[in-house]
Amino acid sequence: MHDVELQLLRFRRRAQIALVVVLLALGLLALRMYVLQIQRHADLQTRAESNRTAVIPLPPLRGQIVDRHGVLLADSLAVFTLEITPALVADMDHTLQTLAELVPITPGELRRFQRLRAESHRFASLPLRSRLTPEEMSVLAAQLFRLPGVSIQARHLRYYPLGASAAHVVGHVGRINQRDRERMAEWPPEKQANYRGSDHIGRLGVEQSHEALLHGSTGFRRVEINSHGQVLRTLETVPARTGQTLRLTLDARLQHLVEQLFGARRGALVAIDVRNGEVLAFVSMPSFDPNSFVDGIGVEEWRALNESIERPLFNRALRGTYPPGSTFKPFMALAGLELGLRRPETTVYDPGFWVLGNQRFRSVGERHLGHVDLRSGMAVSSNVYYYTLAHEMGIDVLHGFMHPQGFGQRTGIDLVGEGRGLLPNQAWKRSAYSHPAQQRWFPGDTVAVGIGQGYSAFTMLQLAHATATLANGGVRHQPHLGLRAYALGEPRGRELATHQGTPMGWQSQNLQAVLEAMEAVNLPGGTAAGVFAGAPYRSGGKTGTAQAVGIGQRERYDAAQLEEHQRSHSLYIGFAPLEAPTVALAVIVENAGFGSVAAAPIARRVFDYLLLGLYPSEADIAATALGQTRAPTGLQRLAREVAWPGRPAPPAPQPAPAVQPALVSQPAPATQPAAVPR
Repeated sequence: MHDVELQLLRFRRRAQIALVVVLLALGLLALRMYVLQIQRHADLQTRAESNRTAVIPLPPLRGQIVDRHGVLLADSLAVFTLEITPALVADMDHTLQTLAELVPITPGELRRFQRLRAESHRFASLPLRSRLTPEEMSVLAAQLFRLPGVSIQARHLRYYPLGASAAHVVGHVGRINQRDRERMAEWPPEKQANYRGSDHIGRLGVEQSHEALLHGSTGFRRVEINSHGQVLRTLETVPARTGQTLRLTLDARLQHLVEQLFGARRGALVAIDVRNGEVLAFVSMPSFDPNSFVDGIGVEEWRALNESIERPLFNRALRGTYPPGSTFKPFMALAGLELGLRRPETTVYDPGFWVLGNQRFRSVGERHLGHVDLRSGMAVSSNVYYYTLAHEMGIDVLHGFMHPQGFGQRTGIDLVGEGRGLLPNQAWKRSAYSHPAQQRWFPGDTVAVGIGQGYSAFTMLQLAHATATLANGGVRHQPHLGLRAYALGEPRGRELATHQGTPMGWQSQNLQAVLEAMEAVNLPGGTAAGVFAGAPYRSGGKTGTAQAVGIGQRERYDAAQLEEHQRSHSLYIGFAPLEAPTVALAVIVENAGFGSVAAAPIARRVFDYLLLGLYPSEADIAATALGQTRAPTGLQRLAREVAWPGRPAPPAPQPAPAVQPALVSQPAPATQPAAVPR
């Protein structure tokens, strides 16, 4: 009996333990069900949906770029491309050979495809041929069933209708590569998401600096798929938003004219509206065709551009730094007046040279100029007048006056990669050289800087910007290229540049004295008199000749004895009209000699275009490109009647026009000095 009771007791204990275990297990199951069904319901539902849904990004159409009058500079063309997805191709060599038998494929296109293949992930659809003809599409479409991984895709390809014209300003786009993806990984998540499905990004010029406006907003299509990844139906669509149309301050017709006037010569020109900083022309020669870079440039073409001694890829207007030569003298003259070291009537005797210690500093040709004051010294470009002024001023005082004008620092223009230039002083020389003997600043260094030689080196953008500040009564405006942006629902667009002018605090009588002295340069007796002969407007300027190589004190400059790249540069800065300036410019023609020979004639034709609405004759353009003209020759034409490659932008593919019709018209010619067209 005792054994039975003991067994029953053990049984009850075991049953109770089993019951606790069962209840505990049921509790754990209930808890797990609660977590899965209640707490993680939303997350798990999303995961479940993702197993049968997919999100397909819809990349936006890139915005257009137009000039100030609506002339199309960059557009996106609808094209059909032959593409290959490497992950879906079993035998790539066989596939490429088969395709080459169906449609023409050049060696350059094959090399570009292989390079893109090496840079991209396996599941990316890579272009092999762009711009397929209807005949090629029909041939390929009939054979796609036997070519896994090969497809014909409808794409929008960036297109630059003016080709090489304004290429350094407009820039170009390029395919997104691995380096871009690594850089994008540091972007905020929302910005990264906006580039899903995008193949291209701005690489240079305005395409790069205004990428955020031009790219647009990526949309998406949420679709239901089966286990094989095939789309069954569309659940939701959010359309992409087209990038904004960007209107530039640039005058594309003027840009094209200046490029013709340079011809085969190297150089740069920047023209600015002095009243607001709008850049009217931004020329760097030679140029290149940006269309070559859109879908990947070929190796041979890249090598030809990159290794050319002419350096067509180098933006000389933005990054090229040159000694300013005598174009620096107007700013030195203003410094002398503002600092009380000179008065307009102060005279200096110029025998053609100036001696400091055992150094002899010469004027060009060592001409005996006699007594010169501010006006006459500017007109005939007396070096001695500025040698003595710089020596009296000293380099640190000189640097302190010039630095606020923007010399030796970036202007802040809306382009990436602007050069800083160099405005030297004693501190710079100590940091630039390691040897104590080289670190010492000599009085002769200051004298050389005073006439725009020595260590000084500025960009044409800096020179044009400083000249615009002079012409605008000492009010400085930040130069800019972006004018207005037009988006969906904004038919009037919105202004991009809201920079306020900064007064430099100069005395008006000193400014006027300098501007009138610069006018004397273009009048009879001045170095540019022949260039501006017969001009129906008053203008001011300064010619300059900057040495590309040093010339010894006992040597004479002889261009005929030097290699072409060793000859002096031709420079000119100027503004017009004198009474109420609207435009200022700076131009350099590399290794072309005196400023009045090559640079000033280009400037004269720019002023005629902007102030009079006149365009040179074809013969005059050809002769100017060879440095064989002064004042315009032949019959000038009305600019608006001259045929050229530019065309108005087509209607934008959206309800609200990207560019107002009023912007498409060309500026009417003026019969007298007029304001720069806005």
